[in-house]
Amino acid sequence: MKTFPLFFIAILFLSCSVSLIAAVPNSLFSNHMVLQQKVDIPVWGTGRNGEKISIEFAGQLLTTIVEKNHWHVVFPAKNAGGPYSMKITGDTIITIKDIYIGEVWVCSGQSNMERKMSPHRNYQTITNYEKEKEAANHPLIRQYFVPYTQSDTLIEDAGGSWVVCSPSTIESFSAVAYFFARDLQQAKNVPVGIILSAVGGTQAKLWTSRAGLSNNAALLPLVQEYDDAVNEYPQKLAQYNINKDSIFAQYERDKGLAKQESKPMPRRPRPPQNPSERWRISCFYNGMIAPLLKYPIKGVIWYQGESDRDFADRYQVLFSTLINDWRKNWNLDNFPFLFVQIAPFKENNPEIREAQLVALEKTSNTAMVVTTDCGDPQDIHPPFKQPIGHRLSLAARALAYNENIAYSGPIFDSYKIKGNTIEISFSHVYSGLKCKGKELTGFTIADSTDKFITATALIKGNKVIVYNDTIAKPVAVRYGWANVPEGNLYNNKDLPASPFRTDIDYNEFWSK
Repeated sequence: MKTFPLFFIAILFLSCSVSLIAAVPNSLFSNHMVLQQKVDIPVWGTGRNGEKISIEFAGQLLTTIVEKNHWHVVFPAKNAGGPYSMKITGDTIITIKDIYIGEVWVCSGQSNMERKMSPHRNYQTITNYEKEKEAANHPLIRQYFVPYTQSDTLIEDAGGSWVVCSPSTIESFSAVAYFFARDLQQAKNVPVGIILSAVGGTQAKLWTSRAGLSNNAALLPLVQEYDDAVNEYPQKLAQYNINKDSIFAQYERDKGLAKQESKPMPRRPRPPQNPSERWRISCFYNGMIAPLLKYPIKGVIWYQGESDRDFADRYQVLFSTLINDWRKNWNLDNFPFLFVQIAPFKENNPEIREAQLVALEKTSNTAMVVTTDCGDPQDIHPPFKQPIGHRLSLAARALAYNENIAYSGPIFDSYKIKGNTIEISFSHVYSGLKCKGKELTGFTIADSTDKFITATALIKGNKVIVYNDTIAKPVAVRYGWANVPEGNLYNNKDLPASPFRTDIDYNEFWSK
C-alpha cells in the first residue's frame, strides 16, 4: 500500500479547503445574466472570512473584504447595453461572461405561469408551437429559472442559472413569460431578463411572507392554524399508533359489510399527515422569492388564483397583501405588478375573478389582463398563451415605461337605473366599446327577486344599456358571471371586458 508524505496531504487539504470557501457570487450573477438598467447594481456572494475581493465590471473596479462569510458591492447605475464581462478575484478568479443590462421582470404564480413552451404529455401543446419554436431566435431575451424550493427559513441563493433564448432552448422557457418578454423586447429594443419562479397548484399564502400574513388580522389565522397543526401532529400520530389495531379491525368489518351490501369499499386508514411535510406557510416565498429580493427588477408579472378559487373572499385580502408584501421586502418602491385574471374553466368560479378585480382596485400601479377569450372549459391549462403575454407587455409599457397606450379591457365603473334599464359605465374605454359578434352576450339582469335572467345589452357611446322586457324594475346586472364566461364586450383596442356584478357594493373595497 502506497503512503503519501504529510506535506502533500496538507497541501491537498488546503487546496480543497480554498476551493470550497473561496469567494463565489450568488447564482444570479452568472453567464448570460441581465441586470436592471438605470438603478444601482448590487453584486454579492459568499467567501472566506477576511478574504479580499475585487470585482471588475464595465470599466470599474470595486474592492471589499469578506465578513461573516459574505461580501457585497454596489456599482453605479448604467443604461441598457452589453455584452459585458465581470471578473471576481479573491482566493480564486471567476469570470462571468455575456452580461447585458436592460429590463428585468420576475414571473411568478402557479401552473399557468410555470407551463413551459415544450410539449407535455399532460397538456395541450402551446398554440402554433412549431412556428413559435422556429422563430424563437432572441439572443437579448434570457431566463433565470428558480428551482423548486420550499423552506421554513429564508434562502439566500436560489441556485438557478441564466439561459439565452433560441430555438434550441425555448422549450425550457415559461410560455406566458416568453411571449411577454418577446413583445416587450421588440417594443423597447433593449435586453429583457425574465426570472421564472413558479410552482403549479400553489396558493397565494405560500408565496407571502410569514410576517406579511401575521401582520394582517384577517390572515393571521392562516399562520395560527398551521402552527397549531404542526404542534398537534405528534400527539395525533401517537394516538393513531395506540389505536391502530382497533382502527384496522373496524376497517375490515366495514369492508365486509360494504361487500355484502354491494357498496363502495371504505378508504384504507392512513396515519395523520405531518403538516411540515406538506406545503408550509410561506414556504415558496422563503425558498423562491427571498433569494431574489436584493436583485433589482422593473416589476412582476403574476398568473395564479386557480388554487384559491374556493377561498375567494379571503383572496380579496390575501392577494393585495402579497403585492404589498413583495414591494415592501424588495425595497423598490411601488414597482408595477401585472397579473392575469384566471381563464375560463369549468371549475373556475366567477368569485375568484371578482377577487382579482377587487385586488386591482385596492392596489396602485397594478394592471389585470382579462382572459375570457383565452380559456378552455375542459382544460385548466389552456394552450393559447400569446394574447396573455402580449396584453401583459402592453400593461408593462403603460405602467412601467409611461407609454400612452391602451393596456386594459373595459373595467366596470358604475351603474344607473333608468326606468326598466340599467346603464353601465366603464373605465378603460379608450376610443369606444364594441361587440365581437352580432349582438352583445354575457349580460344577465334581475329584479328584487334576485333571479338573474338573460338580458339584452346595447352599446350606447361609452356605456352599455341592459334590459329585459319582462322586468319592469331591474335592480342588478351581471356580466360574464359564470365559470366559463361567454361575454363578447371589448373596447376598440380589442381588449376584453372583465366580468363583474352590480349586486355587490364595490365601494366597500375601493373608493370611486
